[in-house]
Amino acid sequence: MIRSETINYVADGLSMIGQLYAQDATAAPRPGVLVFPEAFGLGYHAKSRAERLAGLGYVALACDLHGGGQVLDDLGAVMGLIGPMRADPASTRARARGGLDALLKQPGVDQARIGAIGFCFGGTMALELARSGADLAGVVGFHSGLLTARPQDATSIKGKVLACIGADDPAVPFDERRAFEEEMRAGGVDWQLHVYGGVVHSFTNKNADRMNRPEMVRYDAKTDARSWASMQSFFTEVFAA
Repeated sequence: MIRSETINYVADGLSMIGQLYAQDATAAPRPGVLVFPEAFGLGYHAKSRAERLAGLGYVALACDLHGGGQVLDDLGAVMGLIGPMRADPASTRARARGGLDALLKQPGVDQARIGAIGFCFGGTMALELARSGADLAGVVGFHSGLLTARPQDATSIKGKVLACIGADDPAVPFDERRAFEEEMRAGGVDWQLHVYGGVVHSFTNKNADRMNRPEMVRYDAKTDARSWASMQSFFTEVFAA
C-alpha cells in the first residue's frame, strides 16, 4: 500500500508544501527520488508521478515550486516568476536543495541513493541541483529546459544525467540541445540525451492538450511510456548496490 504525507519545509526563504509517497515501511532503507513539477507548480501531474515512483519501491517527494503549494494557471504570471530563476540559477538551486534536505530527513530513505526527476521547468530544477554539486546518484529531465547560466558548473555534477526531449519541441530547439551536449562533455559527465521524433513539449502530461496549442504542447502516450521506461532502467542502474 502507498502512503502519502504532507511535508512542510523551507527553501529559498519560502514556506514549501510537498507531498511524500512511500510504500509501507520495510526493514531496508530505500532510494529516495525528488519530483520537481512543471512551471505552473505542484499539481496532480507531478504528484501522480511521485506516487508511481513509490509503487516502484522508492520514497518519492513531490516538491513545491512557488511556495505555499501554489498552482498557477496564468502563463504570463508563471513566466514572470520563472524568467529571473532561469537568468540566475541560485534561486532555482535553493528551492531544489530545500526539497532534497526535506527528503533526506524522512525515515526509510537511503541517503546514499538519491535521485531527482523533473518535468518542464522541473527538469531544469533537477539539472541545476545536480550542477550545484548535490549528492545525487542520477537526475532525469522530461521535456526540460537544458540551458543554464552557469554551464561551467557541470564539473560539479556527481551522478549520471538523462534528458528526454521531443525532437520538435519549440521550447528546446536544436541549438539548446547542442549546447547541453557540449556542456556535458566539458564537464566530464556520464550523460544521455533521448530525442523522440515527431514530439513537442509536455509529452508526459495528458492535460497539455487543453491548451489547444498542438504545435507547442501535446501529450504523446507512446513517448510518455518510452521515456518512463528509460527512467526506470536508468534508476535501476544508478541505484545498483
